[in-house]
Amino acid sequence: MKTTKKLNKGKASLFTCLTPLIIKEFLKSGEYPMKKVKYGLSALGLAIGMAATGVSMSVSAAEPTLAEADYEKAKLQYFQRCAGCHGTLRKGATGKNLEPKSTMKKGQKRLEKIIALGTEGGMNNFDDLFTKKEIANMATFIQMEPPVPPEMSLEQMRSHTKEYVALKDYPTKPMHGLNWKNFFVVIERDAGTAAIVDGDTKKIVTHIDTGYAVHVIKGTEHHKVDHAKDVGRFWYTIGRDGKVNKIDLWQTPEKMLVAETKMAYDARDIAVSGDGKYVIAGGYWPAHFVIMDAETLNPLKVVSTRGYNTKGEFINEARVAAIYTSPITSSFIVAVKETGQMLQVDYTDLDNLTITSIASAEFLHDGFFDPSGRYFQIAANASNKMVVVDTVERKLEAMIDVDALPHPGPGANWIDEKCGPVAGTTHLGVGLVSVWGNDPKGHPDDAWKLCYEVETDGAGVFIRTHETSPYVWADQLKHPEPEVQQSVQVFDKKTHEIVKTIRVTTEPGKAALHMEFNNDGTEVWVSVWNRKDAKNPTGEIVVYDAKTLKEKARIKGLTTPTGKFNVFNRSNHKT
Repeated sequence: MKTTKKLNKGKASLFTCLTPLIIKEFLKSGEYPMKKVKYGLSALGLAIGMAATGVSMSVSAAEPTLAEADYEKAKLQYFQRCAGCHGTLRKGATGKNLEPKSTMKKGQKRLEKIIALGTEGGMNNFDDLFTKKEIANMATFIQMEPPVPPEMSLEQMRSHTKEYVALKDYPTKPMHGLNWKNFFVVIERDAGTAAIVDGDTKKIVTHIDTGYAVHVIKGTEHHKVDHAKDVGRFWYTIGRDGKVNKIDLWQTPEKMLVAETKMAYDARDIAVSGDGKYVIAGGYWPAHFVIMDAETLNPLKVVSTRGYNTKGEFINEARVAAIYTSPITSSFIVAVKETGQMLQVDYTDLDNLTITSIASAEFLHDGFFDPSGRYFQIAANASNKMVVVDTVERKLEAMIDVDALPHPGPGANWIDEKCGPVAGTTHLGVGLVSVWGNDPKGHPDDAWKLCYEVETDGAGVFIRTHETSPYVWADQLKHPEPEVQQSVQVFDKKTHEIVKTIRVTTEPGKAALHMEFNNDGTEVWVSVWNRKDAKNPTGEIVVYDAKTLKEKARIKGLTTPTGKFNVFNRSNHKT
């Protein structure tokens, strides 16, 4: 059932393409070396000669080249803004292939126009982000051979491991007298920090230094088979620079950061084993996953994810997009984006690691479990499918055709009067929520089939609900028009009709995204991301009454708040 008009179908923005800053320390230390022979495209000898003699390299139709300073800046901007969609090696993923064999055919002027104005296929304009010179340099840069980043050994990872609070000094009870189970752990993306916000008082408890552009923060969770101590106490961040931080919510605010390490140059997801013994994180580069000791963050085991995709092609840049812990088996679920392989990794014996590889569809992204905890539902966004994996049988259960570029974020499960238990996803490429049945035992005729669709005003990134709520919330972050991008839409679970469009902010340069309920489901928290003024604490979280949909409070003093995670809901698998 469709309820509102689609606006700009297929039009997306740059926000999910924002990828890791390969920070300056790597450029200076040599961990991310860039030889001068890379400044030229194909005439290797000429490039070496020019670099050796210090001759300036100017843009040429025959041989796209850049001066060293322009090359280094374009390289950095590509990693920050483009690599997430197009890949570090530019072979394409959600975005198109940008190797010279593809880009040279378009030519300099055409590439500049695409970068400046965007495309109807989902790439947004960059003319408000880059200068004309930067656009020209980027067009030249993507016609040159892509630089190949270095690998990272287990020894290198361990050299980054730091202890800020000794294990012997961990408290045996909370030290602050606050209701930590209703804390929200909030990503402050561009600030390189995480904020701890008290859900009861709406006050910011502290800001914790993390890695650059944290993508996900996860904590220990209740598990059917394994049992962690003090569930919900420890939280782990993963940043786009591959840094992992351990946060202890029982500490006094100034001591909540207790350990850190680094497992990649670029990463996206993390998870904690059901027994609380291990943390696993996946790299975008290098293409691997790393299992760490959850107490110390000492890296224990690294496993490459390079391999063959479902078409039998070898993929060097096989990035780990999503990692989750199965709620009912002693295993991690590792989604390898470019190969379309779902890896179910048994964590009971690291020395004899058992990995089941389940082929599905390419460009896996993010997902969530059904209410039973058996089935993992994940977007293969460039294939326009939702993939379902049975984690008990360790096999592919189903693939559901949906619309352009599904992106459920943390996802949403609820009960529909007709189809029974259902789940839903927003889409990066179209203003639409797709809803499918996910109860093969109780509602076999509706399981893994589309139940209905709800049209929204703009493409979105996150969808959320709560078992006590009559509504489902969807953001519209991908729409280019400010009034849509700054609004979230709420639809009724019974009627499937949009009941309210909420303009979360009207301030220029800000966007609304990512909804999260409080511990009892009475409030919905929505982030206001201050994209334009990203260096200052001018972002905020707006709190709404979950039943009346009216604004209750604004939590100010946050710098680029994006994702936020309620301790009680996340540790109890509330989706």
